[in-house]
Amino acid sequence: MARLQFSLDELRERALFVRRDIIALLARSQSGHSGGPLSSTDFGTVLFFHELSVNPERLDDPGRDLWHFSIGHVTPVIYSLMAERGYFPLADLLGFRQFHGHLQGHPSKHDTPGIEVSSGSLGQGLSVSCGMAYGSRHDGNPRWVYCVMGDGEQQEGQIWEAAMFAAHYKLDNLCGIIDYNRKQIDGDVQDVMGIAPLADKWRAFNWHVIDVDGHDMKALLHAFEEARRTKGKPSVILARTVMGKGISYMEDDYRWHGVPPNAEQAEKALQELGTSLDAWTRRLEGNKARSVLPSENGVS
Repeated sequence: MARLQFSLDELRERALFVRRDIIALLARSQSGHSGGPLSSTDFGTVLFFHELSVNPERLDDPGRDLWHFSIGHVTPVIYSLMAERGYFPLADLLGFRQFHGHLQGHPSKHDTPGIEVSSGSLGQGLSVSCGMAYGSRHDGNPRWVYCVMGDGEQQEGQIWEAAMFAAHYKLDNLCGIIDYNRKQIDGDVQDVMGIAPLADKWRAFNWHVIDVDGHDMKALLHAFEEARRTKGKPSVILARTVMGKGISYMEDDYRWHGVPPNAEQAEKALQELGTSLDAWTRRLEGNKARSVLPSENGVS
């Protein structure tokens, strides 16, 4: 099983597709979260299209890397990444948050092929990922385990219990990624419950900390490679991002945490991303098979 390892240009193109997916999914469903999915898009794209060693056509492959979004509410980006990577047909995205679909508002292992563990309750994901990493080591499996967390989620005590566990057992097959967009549902993270200095706290828990611009593809590639080279301790990538990244009227505004764009706002956003809702819909309706090639579905 091999990693895809897309080029920088291919990664940027794929991230554009993902952002279009996010806006269109939310516009169609009129339900879901906007800000976090958009801030997670770039590092999520690097993870799925350069780092992960997975075979979406063999979901039970024992050698697969494991990934888990502890911030389960960002399903627009999770499902987009999965569909673009080939876990299920792109056309399935049309069923987002619909009774006839398999893409619930929060990830469900029982409904969506490729979801390893259901999520949604914040604070639990790192513990889940520690179990994956510890169990993999016990079994002699060389896989990597990746856990995506939110910065507001760092206010949960269970995160730090798991951090102690991972450091104590030197789980250097575990990589955490924190979407550090500085916003949560009620406002600025520092105003709700301050977490700074976050990097120093993770270092104090004996993790290797990689502080990086979460929208710089080249820097993200180096960050993941540094995590792979680090031995004897787990790594955490502190991805400094902007909530609502890529949409002018959403950027850095906490009010878009859990609000979908209406039809007019969505068309404006998609126009900024170089497409329209009709063009996006045609792309998905025409893709009922799995595909992950860089430019196979490009639309203007």
